[in-house]
Amino acid sequence: MEWQISSGRGPAECELAVGKYASVIVKENADITIRQRTPGSQYGCYKSIIIESERDLRYLEGTVKWICQSPFRTKHKRKNWFIDVSPVEKIDCTDIDSTLIRFEIFRSSGKGGQNVNKVETGVRATYVPLGISAISTDERSQHMNRKLAQERLLKLIAEQDADDKCATDRHNWIERNSLIRGNAVRVYEGLDFKRVL
Repeated sequence: MEWQISSGRGPAECELAVGKYASVIVKENADITIRQRTPGSQYGCYKSIIIESERDLRYLEGTVKWICQSPFRTKHKRKNWFIDVSPVEKIDCTDIDSTLIRFEIFRSSGKGGQNVNKVETGVRATYVPLGISAISTDERSQHMNRKLAQERLLKLIAEQDADDKCATDRHNWIERNSLIRGNAVRVYEGLDFKRVL
């Protein structure tokens, strides 16, 4: 499962905490891999980092507090910096199983003369798990319309997968920007990022 470590809309100090926290978590858990880094405003700083592990990492979920004087603004009074760890909502792309495509035939309308009136050449292809369907009545033969309907159906499913990916990215962006301060599940202190709680 993938998890996002995020600075929310926090300043460079929060972005630095994201990088430090990710390196601590990777050292603690050998099976964690870093999947994606979104760079921040300074070197070594990250707006978010996505990590992945086969193990259940729910114990990491929540707010992480870092108590430290700002390394970027020496006279800044604030010492408490917060980051968030949350699961990544992931929508898998659909694997098309051609045995789950149902074909229906019907009489076409329009040009074609006697052939259109007598022969069922129109084809509707429906992908049963998603309930998506596509129709083709363009050709005079049922075989060609079946092929066209299947191509259109696959295109519609691919478009829906792209929309789902955009929705996933949008959800992750919203999660990255909604950070709850307080009720920290872990607390770290100092530039060496030592765990206190």
